[in-house]
Amino acid sequence: MKKSTKDQPLSRLVESLTERARQRGLSDSGWAAKAGLPKETLSRLRRRSSCDFTTLLALADAVDASLNVVDREGSLEAGHHFPATVSREYEERLLDLCAGRELDAMRWSSHGPSFFMAGLAVMVASESGVDRRGLLGLAERLHPGASEPAVFAQWLAQSPVRPSRFLPSLRERSKHAA
Repeated sequence: MKKSTKDQPLSRLVESLTERARQRGLSDSGWAAKAGLPKETLSRLRRRSSCDFTTLLALADAVDASLNVVDREGSLEAGHHFPATVSREYEERLLDLCAGRELDAMRWSSHGPSFFMAGLAVMVASESGVDRRGLLGLAERLHPGASEPAVFAQWLAQSPVRPSRFLPSLRERSKHAA
């Protein structure tokens, strides 16, 4: 019996890259051509559980994405659930992500540690006019339990992002995005 690749990391990565290609108006043929690959490579890739790294790099580059290593180890006390620093540039990328109202867990997880990103989704869910249920579901996919009040309180106490600064900036950004 053949194993399903649906929930494999490669499948999720290819799905996320495919979404980016579609957002840029690229068909599989156009995306593959831009990456310098035969279209059949994409078709085969969607059925596999592994592939050549240079293929992934080419596909990511073709849709202006990068592949990153994200640390999944460590405990909350060790500080591995939060970014080491939040620069103004990083905060701008987070604001863009939140204002875009996208709920793709793979895209969110590419922006930072899963616990941090889950807490950010819970915080944004507190705003009026957002898809509260969708954001809380996203938070749970990123880090199960993140939407529980005690867990979110812990996030608030330790997060380098302050709601009093971030949420007004998000409101302003959302006005201009609408």
